[in-house]
Amino acid sequence: MFAIKAKTREKGVKGDILKKTGEIPAVFYGMGNDATSISVPVVEFKKVWQKAGESSAVKIEVGTKNFDVMIHEVQVHPITGEPVHIDFLVIDMNKSITVSVPLEFTGVSGAVKSGLGVLVKVLHEIEIEALPKDLPQVLTVDISKLNTLEDGILVSDIVLPKGVTLVTEGTDVVASIAEQKEEVEAVATPVDLSAIEVEKKGKKEEEAPVSEDK
Repeated sequence: MFAIKAKTREKGVKGDILKKTGEIPAVFYGMGNDATSISVPVVEFKKVWQKAGESSAVKIEVGTKNFDVMIHEVQVHPITGEPVHIDFLVIDMNKSITVSVPLEFTGVSGAVKSGLGVLVKVLHEIEIEALPKDLPQVLTVDISKLNTLEDGILVSDIVLPKGVTLVTEGTDVVASIAEQKEEVEAVATPVDLSAIEVEKKGKKEEEAPVSEDK
């Protein structure tokens, strides 16, 4: 299991101050635990986040206490994309939970390779249920079976690890092939400059003041 060492922090401490010490403000709650403010090392958290994602159990070490959690929500900076605050949800390792797991597409589609069509990814994650220890980080989708325009991959086609139950409808489409259409280059219509000149001339004549005969 992934583990992160955390420190308790006072709620009034701002993120900018923690950032200077290489820490990120965070909070954990759930399973009868009140929301507890902590901070975690930014480098250590980013490594765990990259590997565990939001579908794997993580152990938080706060002093002499350990908490089994999931990375519930990560707030990121709108420009840099760096994490600025984390919510951890405390879980029971002996109870099944439902999570969304990302899909990883592998293989080469014969229909795409031959130019017959283009790959359409309908789903990028699906919901599953399992004990925290059995939760996969990603689920693999093999697109090599997509060789014609009629071929498609359903959720039920995804091979699930032992102990994992599908929550998303098995009949939902994960990926399919759309016909490759040739792009028709638009032909520019030639501009009739003489017509423009005539139009401008006529407009000037209309705008010219009419002289009154006395």
